Amino acid sequence: MKLPLPPLAFLVRTLPDPFHAEALSRLANHLMKGQEIARRLDELDGRRICVAVTDAARAPVFRVHAGRIERAPEGDWDVRIGGRLEDLIALASRAEDPDTLFFQRRLTLEGDTATGLLLKNLLDALDFDVDAHCNAVLGPQAGRWAAGVARAVFARLPRTQTG
Repeated sequence: MKLPLPPLAFLVRTLPDPFHAEALSRLANHLMKGQEIARRLDELDGRRICVAVTDAARAPVFRVHAGRIERAPEGDWDVRIGGRLEDLIALASRAEDPDTLFFQRRLTLEGDTATGLLLKNLLDALDFDVDAHCNAVLGPQAGRWAAGVARAVFARLPRTQTG
């Protein structure tokens, strides 16, 4: 499923970085419930990560603290991942392999090498588990039902080719 980029790009360009950081950190924390990545996030504790959307001139900064992603004050960062909105969405949605995006120079990584490597390894290991997420959010019984509905809906979505 492809997101409609023009309306999304408009929002990214017009809303300030603190808004993006707050909204994305809340979304990420919600989606990480029940996921393996949430248990590994402590590897990045205290680190500040900048996500630079190069075609929208936006660069919100996030901080990892106590197993959660938080909006950080603008300014210094430990590692900065940058790219066009479309490529960052491909990375976040796992539509494309992180290594492919980096080696094709569609994404850049700057800053502390150790933090960048930790972040890259977490992204490589990212595998969203719908059942675990639904169970963590709704409990076992409702979670089982919701995961079944989600799988049925996603199975009916048209597949897109990337690359």
